[in-house]
Amino acid sequence: MAISRLRQDVPIVLMFLACLVTAADSNSTSDPFLDPKNDPKNPMRYIPSNILTTISKDLIFVVGFIHSYYLYKFGGRYMLAMILGEFSMVAGLAMRYGLHANPHSLMLYIVQTLFTMVLAPCAFIASAYVLLGRIAIYLDCDEQLVISPRILTRVFLISDISTFLIQAAGGGLSASSSKSGGSVDLGSKVSLVGVILQLVSFGIFTGIYIVFLYRVYTRRRTIWTIDRYRGFYNDWRGLALALAISCAGILVRSFYRSVELAQGYHGDLATTEFYFYLLDTLPLFIAIAVYVPFWPGRFISPTKITQRPISPDKEVPAHTQPRVRMGRQYAEEYLLEERRGQGANSAAV
Repeated sequence: MAISRLRQDVPIVLMFLACLVTAADSNSTSDPFLDPKNDPKNPMRYIPSNILTTISKDLIFVVGFIHSYYLYKFGGRYMLAMILGEFSMVAGLAMRYGLHANPHSLMLYIVQTLFTMVLAPCAFIASAYVLLGRIAIYLDCDEQLVISPRILTRVFLISDISTFLIQAAGGGLSASSSKSGGSVDLGSKVSLVGVILQLVSFGIFTGIYIVFLYRVYTRRRTIWTIDRYRGFYNDWRGLALALAISCAGILVRSFYRSVELAQGYHGDLATTEFYFYLLDTLPLFIAIAVYVPFWPGRFISPTKITQRPISPDKEVPAHTQPRVRMGRQYAEEYLLEERRGQGANSAAV
């Protein structure tokens, strides 16, 4: 009887265990926190860290706030795109709080990607395009550019807008494909094309900028050293270095994005949060934070550097007056030499 009873109970127990296993499997696929790396419903393939989100978001917000204050105090409306990009990036990073709580939210992922990885970098790049032309005109060295500042700005801004639209289109294709359960490869390839074109365009721009600095250094030595005694904080070459550092940061980030998209949305770079902050967020942060000590509005004025007035000593702190007087004398001598040269050239023509 006992054996017979056992034979009847064993199948029931096995069925009960099978039901438990099935339920566990079903919960594992629906629980977004159990295995995010292999969760097809998680577009990021990881759970964003709230700590890293807070640190990066707050740092960029502080930079954006300082830049906004500088814009009000010193001017420089041509840098407005950068400020808008900074707050756009803050908004995009804030979406990661929602993705931490709900990793399956496709809408939050789309907004985060659009604001953080597409819109903000394009805004930073646009500011660099405009700033180079402003520097060249202020230094009265626009002839040292490969092309005129206005044409340069227009051409590269059109390139920036075009690459932005291509990346946005690629992101839209990927989102619609993911929502319908289709392949996101086409959207990834379209985004890759946009990022590569952006990288090439900005690489050419950086090359033009390097040539410009070299020409000013070799052909317009008076302009190159005109702020020599004003201190690096007030030397236009400090602003030039800031733009160079910003360009380097943007190039690093663009190269990373190209490799990331070449691997696909599920590659190691795209699915590892550490790489996102190290090679995407950090280079962009450096690219914008460098303008905190070297805000362009402090340097660039409507009056060209060869025509700027020299302030009286009473506006200068007493302990810096000897050095500043030396700088003014140096600047006056070189400005007179520069103007004599320009007058001679005009007479010859």
